Amino acid sequence: MTSPEFSTSEANLDLPSVTRLASLFYSSLAEIGHFEPVVCDDLSEAARGLLAHHDHMTVALETYYHSPVLLQALAEWRDETSYARASILRRQSDNAIVQFGVMRVGLADLPDTVQQEITSKKSPLGRVLIEHNLLRKVELIALWKIKPGPVLCEHFDCNPTQTTYGRTAQILVEHRPTVQLLEIVR
Repeated sequence: MTSPEFSTSEANLDLPSVTRLASLFYSSLAEIGHFEPVVCDDLSEAARGLLAHHDHMTVALETYYHSPVLLQALAEWRDETSYARASILRRQSDNAIVQFGVMRVGLADLPDTVQQEITSKKSPLGRVLIEHNLLRKVELIALWKIKPGPVLCEHFDCNPTQTTYGRTAQILVEHRPTVQLLEIVR
């Protein structure tokens, strides 16, 4: 995986996107945590390998942990054109939580079978898109240093003084922006 560089000013432009995604499930972004934009060089080697790439997080996590990951949906939201969920991913090998995330998918851009599989909550989004062999491109938008709020503290079993890292990204399907992502690794 390559490590693209992103400037702080680019990341600042994405804070509204993080806030919009979080607002689908939480009253404020602070419930998830305090977000500070960072560049690749500010990440540990492990965080860089997990976040600073243009691949699906499903692939990155499964490669890093040498274990498939399992989806646990925490909450769902839907309107006429899109589906969103807050979720965690767990390592299959020991059930440990490895990621918290929020995603929003434009359903109209996906075949019915893919829509049904995503909304069934049986597999992580990345695996569904890969298995259906859709023409897709993952675009990393920003990297974040995060002081955990109550939501992350609960799921990551950590305290608010610890630091974790995350990213925002989008997935283009058939050259159209189809998925918005907030992905935070433990």
